[in-house]
This record gives sequence, C-alpha cells and structure tokens, in this order.
Amino acid sequence: MKSTTPVADITIVILTHDEEVHIERAIRSMAPIAARVFVVDSFSTDRTVELARAAGAHVVQNKFVNHAQQFQWALDHLPIQSEWIMRLDADETPTPELIEEIKQKLPHLPPEATGVNLKRRHIFMGRWIKHGGRYPLTLLRIWRKDAATIEQRWMDEHMVLLHGRAITFQHDFCDENLNDLAFFTVKHNKYATREAIDRLNAEYGLFPRDEAVEKGASSLQARLKRLVKERFYNRLPFGVGPLAYFLWRYIFQLGFLDGREGLIYHCLQGFWYRFLVEARVMELRREIAHASDKAAIKAQLARSTGLSIE
Repeated sequence: MKSTTPVADITIVILTHDEEVHIERAIRSMAPIAARVFVVDSFSTDRTVELARAAGAHVVQNKFVNHAQQFQWALDHLPIQSEWIMRLDADETPTPELIEEIKQKLPHLPPEATGVNLKRRHIFMGRWIKHGGRYPLTLLRIWRKDAATIEQRWMDEHMVLLHGRAITFQHDFCDENLNDLAFFTVKHNKYATREAIDRLNAEYGLFPRDEAVEKGASSLQARLKRLVKERFYNRLPFGVGPLAYFLWRYIFQLGFLDGREGLIYHCLQGFWYRFLVEARVMELRREIAHASDKAAIKAQLARSTGLSIE
C-alpha cells in the first residue's frame, strides 16, 4: 500500500568549505523530507562541490566573510520556493525520529507557528556529550519562508524570527564532526578571533550590534545564555570566567559523567577555548590602543586578524 504520510515542503540550506568528509552524509540524511538541498560553498579546495552535486544538491558559490553574512546571502539570493527552510551544518544529521517528526508535524502546524526549535545532540570523539549543560541545546533551525533572518554577528549567530512564534520538536539532530583534534583546535582558534571582535565591538561600538536574540526572537535557552554571557560573564576579571565556567560545567552540571571524551571536550571547549577568547581580546586591545577613532580601530583589527572587518 502506498504511504499517505505527509512530506514537508522544505528546503535545506548548508554552508560549506572543504567539507568532503561530511557533505554526502548531510545531504543524504535529509533525502526523506527535502524538496531541495542548496549547498552554498565558499570555494572549497577539496571534493566538496563534486560530492554535493553527486548527492543531488544544487551548489552555488559565494565569497565567505563570516557565517552570518554567508547565510543571509543564501536567504537573499537562493531561488527558494518551498514553504519551509531548514538550516543544517555540513557535520550535522537528523535522527530518524526527527525525520519522522518533521514529516508528521510540519505540514499541520498552525499559521501562527512560523518557526521550529530543534534539539542538538553533540557527539565528540564518538561519544554523546549528555552533561555539562550541553544537552539539549535548543536552536531555531526551521522556519517559514520570509519569517526569519540571521543575527549579524561574527560569532555565535542565531536564526531569529521576524514574526509569529516558534514551537519545539521532541527529537534531536546530531552534531558529529569526523575530523581530528588538530582540526578542532584550529577551528576554535579561528572562532576565538571572531568572538573577540564581537567583544570589542560591544566595548567600542564599531558597527551596529544585532540584539534580536536578547529581545526574544530566538529560543528561550539562546536568550538566557546570551544575557548571562554579555551581562555577567564578559565583565569578570581576566581568567576568572573560563575557570569558573569549566568548574560549573564539569562538576555542578555533571560533565565528569561524560567519561574521558567528556573530560577532553569540557576542558577544550569549556576552559581552553574560553581562555583563548579572553587572551585574544587582551591582545587585540593592545594592538588598537593607539588608534585615534573607530575607523582606525577597524583598520587595525583587519590587519591584525586578516578578516574583512569593514
């Protein structure tokens, strides 16, 4: 008998750069529900584009500045015709239960429900990190066409609703990067520089701050985390925040229950990375100390980071 299960009218958007190890897995995982998959590639040097096309995705390329600008470019320029859009990173996949939940629920949501929050399950070195406040991370990942935009930030950007309300689905998607620890540290070193720019912008007002999450346009969890980070954590003395955050995660939020893999992850992501951000902020403050105005500060930051600050 032919199935009468409703299939969602949904387009998947994936940003890529040198993601040959992940891209086929991501595209094929969405095949049961995706009307179309767009890959927005920032001129990969590996087989990402070839593999994406072979897996059935439509590939376009655009110069990368940061994730926020790249994804907004995708929303503004891709010929998306579906009712719904989903943001998926190349190293993410939905669980089979989430696929079925999307099939069953998405076509029947009321008009005022313009977004869907999904729960992220982080897998590190083959282990699901269940503790330390890392599960579930609830993020707006599905929305009606023209109902959402992305925060314009250098780091920790979220999708935010322009109107309507979001509901939360029960099942998870998995974030599992298959690269090694060397890749992890290089990636987070780059992230630290981007987050340092956002921190310095909060201090110097270099460009307009996107505060949509703080105003309630994303998930409650994202809003609370942002408020704690910007109103309390970022104001702590140098070095205090990373140590306190690691101890909070590893002891009080039971991160030690995640085993050896959890110890590595919480140390690297909960302490080392956060300490690196603070050190980078301190370093960049010194480099812009003699800049005479905002234009000079931005020019120096561009020279120091190699990023297109303007």
